[in-house]
Amino acid sequence: MTSDDNYSVFRECFSSAIVARSEKPKTSKRRPKAKRNASKEVISEADSGLPERVDPEELAEFVDFIATEAFTSFPEPLRTLSYAAIQHNQQLASLYVPEDTDTPLDRTTLDSLCATIPGTVPDTLSAYGLVPDANDLPEFLSPILSEYTTSVTSAPPVWSNTRTEECEICERDWIPLSYHHLIPRGVHAKVLKRGWHDEWTLNSVAWLCRACHSFVHRMATNEELAREYYTVDLIMEREDVQDWAKWVGRVRWKAK
Repeated sequence: MTSDDNYSVFRECFSSAIVARSEKPKTSKRRPKAKRNASKEVISEADSGLPERVDPEELAEFVDFIATEAFTSFPEPLRTLSYAAIQHNQQLASLYVPEDTDTPLDRTTLDSLCATIPGTVPDTLSAYGLVPDANDLPEFLSPILSEYTTSVTSAPPVWSNTRTEECEICERDWIPLSYHHLIPRGVHAKVLKRGWHDEWTLNSVAWLCRACHSFVHRMATNEELAREYYTVDLIMEREDVQDWAKWVGRVRWKAK
């Protein structure tokens, strides 16, 4: 995962927490009608929070601002945390990754992370009644960070569970697909010997139609595929692949 991918995960976790805390409990009690000339009451803590029917776009902007402020203040190892990272550095796992999402981060670690977050974050959360007090930021962030770190460090799925409905290059969904080893099996030994990739990545696959599968193997040698084109995104960066995808995507089976 890239830092941008990780931010998207963090923002989603953050957004869920914001929405959950901003929901007002329903009550069947009716409030007495205010007298016409009565002065406005001071808003109490129970009445605070985001507006009941806040515009979705405004809510998204609010969440994005607060989440960005928090995320960019974290240490780089936390912002770029991944399954690959903890395979190479077990200390990262012990520091940031709980046993499950219900297990909080170590309090010392949590406090050190919160100490770097700009004061605008806890102050804003407190002003909207999303936390009782600005000092309660660690308690608010604890489940968010646990969910985030667990998500970004989860093991990649078994290749057989990654099957797509359409070719990952030409996007045709009406023809049979086969799986393409992104790191060709014939060069696995060389890949490990030279340290190009971790062993757990060797069986990564892409689901391609036969035409695109053949095209990929024509465009580069197995060694080049392993070193330079080991993800679909990297393959799709090539102009010749993009041109091919546009052309073959228009090819349909002839009626019998």
